[in-house]
Amino acid sequence: MSPDLKAGIQFDFEYKVPDTKTVPRLYPEWSEFGQMPEVFATGYLIGLMEGVCQLAIKPFLDWPREQSVGTHVNFSHLAATPPGLTVSVHCEVVSVDGRKVTFRAQAHDGHDLISEGTHERVVIDAARFNQRLQSKRSATV
Repeated sequence: MSPDLKAGIQFDFEYKVPDTKTVPRLYPEWSEFGQMPEVFATGYLIGLMEGVCQLAIKPFLDWPREQSVGTHVNFSHLAATPPGLTVSVHCEVVSVDGRKVTFRAQAHDGHDLISEGTHERVVIDAARFNQRLQSKRSATV
């Protein structure tokens, strides 16, 4: 992890919402979701916010040996976004405490602020992380 990873780093990303990221597509096996409106699903919105924060710090990591995993999300979902609109996400690193990186982020769909909040990620050694996962998998078989 680069010592240049510090508070103040900002990143912007735009994402055009496809039909495949709407509520009815969230869990196809869940019939109730299938009956809901065709709007950008909260689950996909949270994934987008996390992904943008990950991209913001990737240049400061020894990728792919070092990666980051989400450990906390606190995002509102303030307005519905139909497919076809472009969501603009802005994030900023607000603190770096050891391997923990805290972000503030917001998203806008060109009409409304659709999300805002905070997110925490932890920088990991991917090989060590995957080794622990394998131990967990082996213990459940």
